[in-house]
Amino acid sequence: MANKLHVAVIGVGYLGRFHALIYSRMPDVALVGVVDPNAERARSVAAEAGCTAFTRAEALPGRLDAVSIVTPTGSHLEVAAPFLRRGIHVLLEKPIAATREEGEEIVRLAEGSGAILQIGHLERFNAGVMALAQRISSPRYLEAQRMGEFTGRATDVDVVADLMIHDIDIILSLMNAPIRRVAAIGTPVLTEHIDIANARLEFADGAVANVVASRVSDKKIRHIRAFQPSGYLSLDFVAQTIEIAYPEETRGAERPGIARERIAVESVKPLDRELEAFVHCVRTSRPPLVDGRVGLAALNVALEVQSGIRAGIGPG
Repeated sequence: MANKLHVAVIGVGYLGRFHALIYSRMPDVALVGVVDPNAERARSVAAEAGCTAFTRAEALPGRLDAVSIVTPTGSHLEVAAPFLRRGIHVLLEKPIAATREEGEEIVRLAEGSGAILQIGHLERFNAGVMALAQRISSPRYLEAQRMGEFTGRATDVDVVADLMIHDIDIILSLMNAPIRRVAAIGTPVLTEHIDIANARLEFADGAVANVVASRVSDKKIRHIRAFQPSGYLSLDFVAQTIEIAYPEETRGAERPGIARERIAVESVKPLDRELEAFVHCVRTSRPPLVDGRVGLAALNVALEVQSGIRAGIGPG
């Protein structure tokens, strides 16, 4: 294809490697290189993906349409800024930044140059989440659980930035009002950061969401449950099923009965879908599903959760 998009991946650790391999399989994308300060890792992933390895982003070829940035959160502004200033489109892994100020600067740079900025909130491209969003209308109470065993990855950030922020972003997309109040509690367990956390999000219309995240549990649990006047919905991320319960009129009965339905969601690979969506946005100049301001909104709530937990733990 003559008009292939020229794309590079910055940071090819565990997740960045998958970015590179997915791009390498796209017929309308030319993966021109991968960048990682670890030269051996860069060469290994480049060999798998059939591209050139670099240890510095500045060494990438001059013609570049878009990049995936999959580096530690604290480096996001420093790494993304040169690309955004040049109008190069950026898929930036979540969270958008480590601080509100850095996140706002990333958004400002993207909007100033007209570059597309997509934040890597992967779960928005989960088939179950997309199916759930189609069926939710006016939720009054949401409950999200994201729990799993300790893996040793992403220990440079706490469980709020690593796991809970996924559900914060999903919840913000499903609710119909701004957040009025955030209360949170949590504690470190195996790292110096918060490893288990609970947050209560209260919305201006009276709706409430309860969010639990843990990376020190004995089994993997991924659930979102929604209660609304028309019924109850429960998404199991692992099984990719949605359970629905709703009132059903029964002739001769004093009150409605409860009808139940189970929907099996056709599973897709969220990262493939996310990168395909990014490429489509770049080609069509359409705004992404999760743009910089959406990513910034999720970060701001996560920061409130972290602040509430720290206040509860106190000094020392």
